[in-house]
Amino acid sequence: MSIQISITPDGTATLHGDGTEPETLVAATYAEAQAQAIDKLIARAKAAGEPLHAITDENPPTTLRIEPTGTVTPVPAAEVPSSSPAPAETQPEQPSAAPAEAKPAAPAQPVEPTPPPAAAAAAAQPATQAPSRPNPFTADSSPAATPAPASRRQVREQRQSFLNQEQREQPATEGWRGVLASMGIRIAPSEAEKAQRIDRQAVSQHWPGPRTIAIVNGKGGASKTPTTILLSAVFARFGGGGVLAYDNNQTRGTLGWRTEQGPHDATILDLLPKANDLLSTGAQSADLAHFVHHQTTDRYDVLRSKPVALADAQRVDAGDVDAIHQVTSKFYRLIFIDSGNDESDPLWKRMIDLSDQLVVATTTKDEHAEAGALLLEALADRDERSAALADDAVVIVSESNDSAKPTEAAEVRSGFSKLAREAVSIPYDPAMVDGVLHYDALRSSTQRAWLRAAAAVARGL
Repeated sequence: MSIQISITPDGTATLHGDGTEPETLVAATYAEAQAQAIDKLIARAKAAGEPLHAITDENPPTTLRIEPTGTVTPVPAAEVPSSSPAPAETQPEQPSAAPAEAKPAAPAQPVEPTPPPAAAAAAAQPATQAPSRPNPFTADSSPAATPAPASRRQVREQRQSFLNQEQREQPATEGWRGVLASMGIRIAPSEAEKAQRIDRQAVSQHWPGPRTIAIVNGKGGASKTPTTILLSAVFARFGGGGVLAYDNNQTRGTLGWRTEQGPHDATILDLLPKANDLLSTGAQSADLAHFVHHQTTDRYDVLRSKPVALADAQRVDAGDVDAIHQVTSKFYRLIFIDSGNDESDPLWKRMIDLSDQLVVATTTKDEHAEAGALLLEALADRDERSAALADDAVVIVSESNDSAKPTEAAEVRSGFSKLAREAVSIPYDPAMVDGVLHYDALRSSTQRAWLRAAAAVARGL
């Protein structure tokens, strides 16, 4: 009987299914729980004096063979021994086979003519002999080949390259397969890890020219600010610098409250008077450090609004939005805009005009989802460009609290399937609720969900 291994994201491992009481191992992290589970299984194999088999909780699961010597190898599930067969006297009797009916004799086959000596000699060659490697500088000499080229130029055009274009797949680095790879066993990644690598590649690209992504929802509390922060973090972490998040909100935008503050308290209001200087030929990207707040661990910059001031004390107009966008698109390759709730505001409308990609942030709450759907429908009727943005939008559905059921997020995603290009759900995570938000503080499952969401955005860029 195989041992089942289950590990929770917080680092609790359980070994069960071998006919004994389940054994629980508590570690600080998921990786440490894996290591403890391996050590415990090796100890069991040594005590038993025979190999053990364990099945992981991955999808699909990995079957491990643990030798008493401490060697751990992955094996196909078909090679795992099953439980002992029943005693011979209890085996059910097999019914005796009925006598086979006589079959009519097959007609005689025509006799093949004896091949000539040359053909017989060719047929006598070993069937496993590999064909010789073609010469890249000569044409195919087989009878069906085209005539030999008449010039060196034709030879160059027809020759085969010496370079081998085949790429070897990197061994696994995640999950139980990654543990085995770290022990020196070369093992292919799981399907889940292959999908993760595809998503990482998607967000790691650099596109020609800057891209602007607007995060929108007309309802407050719909998770626009966390969505802006974590999308910026994912693109900056995997694709490198040149990523900016800025607060396009003149009614107490909170992007600055949820991110690190630099060695100053500058906001958009401080940048606007310097816009022409920053657009001049002598301006450098380092000059922006006077106005933006660098996120030291997540590697993107933040341009804050001034939420401590009243709205009428920080009014900006559509022309100011143009100036900010001209400056930021000069120095950044990706610009994520955290928007306000007033869809009639000239700032909001101008943001839509300047955007290349639309992200609707919502939670599983009905009013947030409905506000997002109404926004997409209104944009579809606004003008041709806005309709294209709505059709290509990505919807990110965050679970609103720890009691939210996965089925709720699935229902919201399904509702947006006909309104947007893609919809992705994010599980509830206490690290997203209050305070400064860091990607590293999230659970591994939440990080994976945000990578998936960012890849969906990247596919629209």
